[in-house]
Amino acid sequence: AVERLGGQRWLDSQASEAVRKEYAAFNQRRQQFRALALATRRELEAIYEPNVLPAQGIRRQSAIKSMAKEETMKNFRDNYAQLKAAWGGFAGYDPWVARANNASFGAQAAYDELVPGFEALFVREAGDWQRFYDAVRRLAALPQDARHQALKTNQTETK
Repeated sequence: AVERLGGQRWLDSQASEAVRKEYAAFNQRRQQFRALALATRRELEAIYEPNVLPAQGIRRQSAIKSMAKEETMKNFRDNYAQLKAAWGGFAGYDPWVARANNASFGAQAAYDELVPGFEALFVREAGDWQRFYDAVRRLAALPQDARHQALKTNQTETK
């Protein structure tokens, strides 16, 4: 969130029109990639839902889930290749895609889920960096569940 907020502030006050356009293209790629990653994460979550195949034996369930995961990952890579082609060959996400697994999708989804709450907190603190950092320190002292709930509340209050 800090990267986005600080970057936007710098773009608004310091950047040339060419740099703003370059950043807009970067941000569009980022949003498209994150949408693809989130969709893939949701597909993987559905595959690993408990009791999706209750009538099947455990080994059979495992084999079916493994095949479904392979298909989902293949679709992810195919869709990424299409995005990459549309981006003129931009390869900035190639290393992430090469290492992509359930854990990386989960981590990305968790990050993306919390960013809007931090952005809303920044707005709530009137765009004042010191007040924002103080509020973040107070959040950091909370247990994880309370922290996440506070960020989600921030997000819904500013909509």
